[in-house]
Amino acid sequence: MFTIEKASQIFPNTLSADVVPAITARFQLLSAEDQLALIWYAYLEMGRTITVAAPAAARMQFAERVLNEIKAMSFAEQSKMMCDLANRTDTEIGRTYSVWSVNIKLGFWYQLGEWMAAGIVAPIPQGYQLSANASAVLASVQKVEQGQQITLLRNFVVDMGYDPEKGAAQRVAEPVVPPTPEDQRSKVSIEGISNATISNYMDLLNANDFDNLIKLFLPDGALQPPFQKPIVGVDSILRFFREDCQNLRLLPERGTSEAESDGFTRIKVTGKVQTPWFGSGVGMNVAWRFLLNPEGKIYFVAIDLLASPAELLKLGR
Repeated sequence: MFTIEKASQIFPNTLSADVVPAITARFQLLSAEDQLALIWYAYLEMGRTITVAAPAAARMQFAERVLNEIKAMSFAEQSKMMCDLANRTDTEIGRTYSVWSVNIKLGFWYQLGEWMAAGIVAPIPQGYQLSANASAVLASVQKVEQGQQITLLRNFVVDMGYDPEKGAAQRVAEPVVPPTPEDQRSKVSIEGISNATISNYMDLLNANDFDNLIKLFLPDGALQPPFQKPIVGVDSILRFFREDCQNLRLLPERGTSEAESDGFTRIKVTGKVQTPWFGSGVGMNVAWRFLLNPEGKIYFVAIDLLASPAELLKLGR
């Protein structure tokens, strides 16, 4: 009998990019000033190799009031506001920020970065130097591959702001985009896998058809995002899809399937995921580890950010 804990251990030799949570933990130990400077340098560094998509109007409408407030502040007030966010200080902007979705937070910092470059928002003080620890973190960010860089940037900004009851407030997300019309949808092809549930999972997620996607799961099924605890139950998984998975592009490449004695099936697929924020220029190397019940319903799926591109070619136990 499978439990969520046991299911999470399928394909145990999958090498995830453990460097990502390690760098994230080191970032969180830095001072607020170093965190802010490192985010700015990371944007500049990534801008040399990765094209960041400009935030869409619909996505950023929820941040417009706060951004206008910030634009009207003095440089000293702007600097304090950004430090307050990094320090998780209880401020009105901090409380507002804490309930934004990840995409809105990324858009917020992207806009501040653009305004810093234009002289509208307080720049990094002239002559400022990163501490030795911050310089080491930045060097680590520079060394990892692009897909891991964009995951790190997400991790850096996601927990800023002030949340008195973390997770309790209703998150503010972008409007849920309508599913892609049926006649405009594409179909994935996965080398080594001919399983309708797996193909439908990829196709429906690519089409933003979350209402039909969730029907592939058992009511008590679970989904484990990279470096996070499993999300259990279809209501919670559907909320995750709507808030964190809009306009993703899944590009599965190859897979392997293993039958269990009790009728369950383990399937591992490797490929890439492209995000709307960074377009088709860069993809994250990922593995999907599925456990299907005898009727082909998803009991568990884990999404792993892989340690290296070579992991895409490794399948099996």
